[in-house]
Amino acid sequence: MTLETKTEMHLAELNVGRLIAATDDPRVKEFMDNLDVINGLGKQMPGFVWMMEGSGEPGKGNTENKIGGDPQFVSNLTVWEDVESLERFVWGTVHRKFYERRAEWFEILGGMHFVMWWVEPGHQPTLDEALERLAARERDGDSDFAFGWDWLRDAKMHRTHSCRPSAA
Repeated sequence: MTLETKTEMHLAELNVGRLIAATDDPRVKEFMDNLDVINGLGKQMPGFVWMMEGSGEPGKGNTENKIGGDPQFVSNLTVWEDVESLERFVWGTVHRKFYERRAEWFEILGGMHFVMWWVEPGHQPTLDEALERLAARERDGDSDFAFGWDWLRDAKMHRTHSCRPSAA
């Protein structure tokens, strides 16, 4: 993909995780209690475009969007104007504090849990579409179709803040 094409596209991202307990369990209460705050912050960030929403019920985020029918699998699917906007949210806000504590609330997954890809402006990806991209990244590695932070030359903040290979 050329740099010219990239500037005409938006960046979609999917992040999945499996909670260590049910959403109403005290072990994940602090995470669940802060979902609305973190999601609300993301929606207010410069460069934010769209987020997959759940029921709108307070404290639920989009946890209704289950993966494989498993209520402990949760997902976050968003679209951003560019990589810099997403990085500013992930690493430059209070979101980072929750990201750094993810091992308290999430199981370590054996496979890929994060993927990004370019979308046309106005496109709102479905969870199925995003899971297809995630599967492609796990199967084929980074490509123009599905990639992680290292695939993006413009991504910088992740180099000092990214997941350890074994982290969820």
